[in-house]
Amino acid sequence: MTSGKPELRRGAAAMERVRFGIVGCGYFGGGLAHILAGLEHCEVKLVFGGRRARLLAKELGCAQAQSLEELMDSKDIDAVIVASPSHLHHENVIRAARTGKHVFCEKPAALSLKHCQAMLDACQKAKVQMMVGHIYYFVNGLVQVRQWIEEGVIGKPIAIHSERTGWEPRQAEVSWKKNNETSGGHLFHHIHELDLLQSIMGQAAAVCTAGGNLAHLGEGYGNEEDILLLTLEFQGGAVGTMQYGSGFRWGEHYIKINGTEGAIRIDFKRSKVYLKKDGRESEHLLHGTEEEDEERASFYRQMDGGVAYGKDTSQLAAFLVSMMKAEMTAFRDSLRGIPIPERIKPLFDGTAAYSSVAAAEAALSSLREKQWIRID
Repeated sequence: MTSGKPELRRGAAAMERVRFGIVGCGYFGGGLAHILAGLEHCEVKLVFGGRRARLLAKELGCAQAQSLEELMDSKDIDAVIVASPSHLHHENVIRAARTGKHVFCEKPAALSLKHCQAMLDACQKAKVQMMVGHIYYFVNGLVQVRQWIEEGVIGKPIAIHSERTGWEPRQAEVSWKKNNETSGGHLFHHIHELDLLQSIMGQAAAVCTAGGNLAHLGEGYGNEEDILLLTLEFQGGAVGTMQYGSGFRWGEHYIKINGTEGAIRIDFKRSKVYLKKDGRESEHLLHGTEEEDEERASFYRQMDGGVAYGKDTSQLAAFLVSMMKAEMTAFRDSLRGIPIPERIKPLFDGTAAYSSVAAAEAALSSLREKQWIRID
């Protein structure tokens, strides 16, 4: 694979039991490790990286690798979970592929399209499976939304709007997640919405971005842009707008999809999905249960419009655990020779990784160049 949309790689050879190594033992990496340890046909053998690596190894009863090379070269693991800071994804995935390990890589796949393509190429060359961690594919309500779109329930989608905004105060310790060099900033770190919009509306064709770091200057802040306003044109002719950032005192988190015969609102703060059709509005769960929806809604109420980032000492919410368990089950099943469901193939064939990184990179190029940018 050299350019453009990647092709679906061949399925991995079936395994009875999958042995995992974890690279990055922070908030999500530690959570994924615990989930895998509890899944049938899975075993966590080695962990490496992060302040909690030693504690995680003790909790799981596994070994702590003393170096990345030790983990990657180990004959005791079949697959690697890459949950390191985003700027290290490229190096870690390619190392895993070169040692014949299958890879699950947390989002974003990479911080540049060049690195993303190199990762996909390396996995294809090594004939190993790579899955990218766009977890929105495992949110029940969003699966329902995609089904409505495919069935034409709201007609042809013609316009979409997304907001993921809030306010972040000064921090005593600035996380890697707040610096462009390590996280890519809001567009890359919160790439879920860019991926979701394209999975609904089709691939983005062009983008124009305005904004910058307008409110978070000086010590206690990172250097990422805190206001980002995007206008998108999609290949099928539809249009979209997006708002991202931590410079919004009035925070929101929702997506509105307008079609020729109806509309959908995905309200993450209330943890509900709303369908408007024929003058009637119906309410649906975002997650699998009322309890999970209320847990998420309560989380947003406590933040009061703020921006939250998981820390390595944070406990995962139940709604997150459900999504992550479904995600890890899908990765495990792909390695055990079980056919990949059609709806999640973009996570395995490179489409989701490539298109989302391409859109994010183009959006930031537009911000710098102050003009519309075509998306390859």
